[in-house]
Amino acid sequence: MDVEVVEGALVELPSAEVAGMDRRAFGEFVGPQGELASYAFGWTTGAEPRVAALTIGIGVGNPGGGTFHAVIFQHEDGHAFSLTDEPFEQVPQGGPSLTADQARAHEDLPFVWWVADQVMERDRRARWMRHWLLGTHCIQTLEVIERREPVLFVANDADDGIWQLIGTTDAGSSGKIGHLYHSIEEDPTLIEVLDLAPGHSASRARVGGSWDRHLG
Repeated sequence: MDVEVVEGALVELPSAEVAGMDRRAFGEFVGPQGELASYAFGWTTGAEPRVAALTIGIGVGNPGGGTFHAVIFQHEDGHAFSLTDEPFEQVPQGGPSLTADQARAHEDLPFVWWVADQVMERDRRARWMRHWLLGTHCIQTLEVIERREPVLFVANDADDGIWQLIGTTDAGSSGKIGHLYHSIEEDPTLIEVLDLAPGHSASRARVGGSWDRHLG
């Protein structure tokens, strides 16, 4: 049996503290031996510094059960986790909320970090959050920027890490650099190709259609 990450609800609400959206994604994890965990992660656009939150719960109803809370932040070219005392969310599989010190002393902490890595890799919403954390840049054609054309071609440049978003009109000399996460807010169907590796691209015939992936 392979690892299974089951995406649950995505809750989006205007933030009360900053100009932006508060997003919270929920899901369930099933390990290769049937291990169960629940998770939630979230981020608030417009917040600075850019720090996200994570909750992972295990062992509900068992003496060793607990709910672990962490923050997620940019580290070099990726992300890192740090345990925190501040609870983020309640999840079905979780036991009592643990402080950072209690979590560090818990025998299942390595399993929890493994779950966290699997969630960040497999949950499509986590990829969206990661691009927000990293401030990933993209170039959009004018037709896409002005919403005259949908995004039908996406590429992750191997040289500079800047993504390209193109509609039906070929990319010319004009375009605009922005943040990839803003483009996803405009077109959530882009979430399907947020795992493109550098030097890879994807195309589709229409919004909602299946993506064809390419090298180069």
